[in-house]
Amino acid sequence: MQLNPIVQSSTSSSSSTVSGSSQASSSSSGQASSALASSQTLNENDFLQMLVTELKNQDPTNPLQSTDLAAQLAQFSSVSELQTLNQNVQNSTNANLMMTQSISNTMAATLIGKKIQVDTSSITYDGSTQPTLGFNIPSSAADVQIKITNADGTVVRTIDNGAAVSGDNSVTWDGKDDSGNAVPAGNYMFSVTATDSQGNAITSTQYMLGTVQGVKFGSNGASLLVDGTDVNLSDVQEIFGN
Repeated sequence: MQLNPIVQSSTSSSSSTVSGSSQASSSSSGQASSALASSQTLNENDFLQMLVTELKNQDPTNPLQSTDLAAQLAQFSSVSELQTLNQNVQNSTNANLMMTQSISNTMAATLIGKKIQVDTSSITYDGSTQPTLGFNIPSSAADVQIKITNADGTVVRTIDNGAAVSGDNSVTWDGKDDSGNAVPAGNYMFSVTATDSQGNAITSTQYMLGTVQGVKFGSNGASLLVDGTDVNLSDVQEIFGN
């Protein structure tokens, strides 16, 4: 049985339309996917563009179901809400960071003229100010030695402190080497070796004591100038009253 030519033509045209729509949908979806793949980021505009493209090029013989459309709209809403939430969290974080930095800067300025204790074994000798070197030991020591090295790692001075009680102790370096000669200004390190009456080593922690002479403000926050040495505000262990 042969179909009427008009029917055949209509069937062929419909088939061609469906095929063309499928090809157009595939092509448009491919272009949208390629654009998204290149950016590696899906925002609400991209999501909306994909949804509109899908609706425009859907197969007329198998249109998008209402449940599928509702699901995609729900996803679109979730993406938008997540982006808004992320932006709000970022804004809050930035605001807290600025507030924290402002508080730190204000507090740093109030330390000028104060004597502080700093968690560091590095000192910058300016050629005149005598650094105060501190150390803490958990038990009494029969002998304590403080070695001061220059930027090359060479020991320039060994201070024999003798016996020391448990807790905090300090010694002032006069800026001279073991021969009694004045050392040049520059960066130095100090280390502490403590032993008990039996010659057993005692663990010690080093710190520096000094007066805050100024404050520097930089991109990483505030730093203090303590007897010629730059120290981070976060390294301050103790602040002493006048």
